[in-house]
Amino acid sequence: MTYTIREIEKRDDKAVEGVIRACLIEFGANHEGTAWADPDLCRFSEIYNTDGNRYWVAQDENGKIVGGVGIGGPIYYKDLCELQKMYCLPEARGTGLAQKLMTIALDYGKKYYRRCFLETLPNMIAAQKLYEKFGFVRTYEPIVPSEHYACDVRYIRDL
Repeated sequence: MTYTIREIEKRDDKAVEGVIRACLIEFGANHEGTAWADPDLCRFSEIYNTDGNRYWVAQDENGKIVGGVGIGGPIYYKDLCELQKMYCLPEARGTGLAQKLMTIALDYGKKYYRRCFLETLPNMIAAQKLYEKFGFVRTYEPIVPSEHYACDVRYIRDL
């Protein structure tokens, strides 16, 4: 399968929300303290359309959105961004798509920030392996205050 990666457009908002919610259900994270409760899930095309903020979608040959990733910031520190809402549907996993999404996001982040962090769930083991492959280092202390208190596995890396 060939995937196309592009910046999010308004027409993608509902599909991206569907991908994220499906993945959260799959990992038992469909509850408060995760992206599940994020009121902005349905309007990424607005939120990520400013300097220093971007969201990319991946679609398959049939035009179905199968994944995405965002870079957001600055949140609390001017030189710090967050890798946000990186999810891929099961059919896109193991294809190299997540690595391509990660590369695009981190390359973008380098233009604006010096460091990047992320928060994830303990049972997202494959994702953690990918983060480590890209040079993220696990930290056991909170990096920034977060409403995603259930995402208590944290990583950070220099850009």
